[in-house]
Amino acid sequence: MRLFQTLYLAGMALLLPLSNAMAQDRTPVLRQTIVDLAYVLGESHALRQACHGADDQFWRLRMIKMVDAEQPDAALDRRLKESFNTGFAVRQGEHVTCAMSRAPAVAAAQRGRDLAGKLAKVMNQVRPGPAAEPIVSDEPPR
Repeated sequence: MRLFQTLYLAGMALLLPLSNAMAQDRTPVLRQTIVDLAYVLGESHALRQACHGADDQFWRLRMIKMVDAEQPDAALDRRLKESFNTGFAVRQGEHVTCAMSRAPAVAAAQRGRDLAGKLAKVMNQVRPGPAAEPIVSDEPPR
């Protein structure tokens, strides 16, 4: 249970609302951070499916929300989707059982938390104000 609570909390951090106005103004480094975050979401999607089955769309739906919030230009949109799909394919091929997916899932959650923290830090520097609330799922952590 603790693993999935960690992953759920990481998911919350991953989906800190991104500023639509900043989407086009991101530096190349920040754009790469968002692409790296998409990769982690793809990894997380494959690792979670190892435990919950192919019908589970928890992380894929978070990726869709991230892209919707970011409103990337066509080039960044393509990079985000390619990165998500690559992360998914890599992890799907490496970890076929739930037991095998646990340690990599925790590592992916930590990496996602770190990447989201970088994005949140930049956002707070650009738009100081009250902290935004994370997107909350109706689905309880598993």
